[in-house]
Amino acid sequence: MNWLRNRIFLAILVGAAPWAYAQNTPTGTYTGKVVSIADGDTVTVLDGAHTQHKVRLAGIDAPERKQPFGKVARQHLASAVFGKTVTIEWNKIDRYRREIGIIRLNGADINLALVDAGLAWHYKFYEREQSPEDRHSYSTAEQRARAARRGLWSDNNPSPPWEFRRRK
Repeated sequence: MNWLRNRIFLAILVGAAPWAYAQNTPTGTYTGKVVSIADGDTVTVLDGAHTQHKVRLAGIDAPERKQPFGKVARQHLASAVFGKTVTIEWNKIDRYRREIGIIRLNGADINLALVDAGLAWHYKFYEREQSPEDRHSYSTAEQRARAARRGLWSDNNPSPPWEFRRRK
């Protein structure tokens, strides 16, 4: 009889595991001031409680600092949000303990704006984590930037940052 009870308990536990994981997935929205720009896709935000949040921009990958357009992407992001009050919508914490999120300034998606400016790739490796609407918007923005040869797309064969990191 104990074996039956153990199997029932295990079945209940296994069935509840996905629900328990989903309930513990970190998500949130907060407002704060951008106090630092690390590179073209990472910022530090100081919230109202004076807590610093390192935020990696979701859905995009900007050139690394030592890549062509790396400094331009960082400067563009700084011009857009540094010192400004933004809203962060995050849904994950990465292995470097950064929140992965979208920066909104007056409702505008800054991540998307970087892709549209030709200063970041739509990071397709993580597109399954985006809403279908964001996935479409980011992909379309990259296609527009490529067609217009904006930013990094003015190079004949720009090297994606994930390849640059892999070579290092």
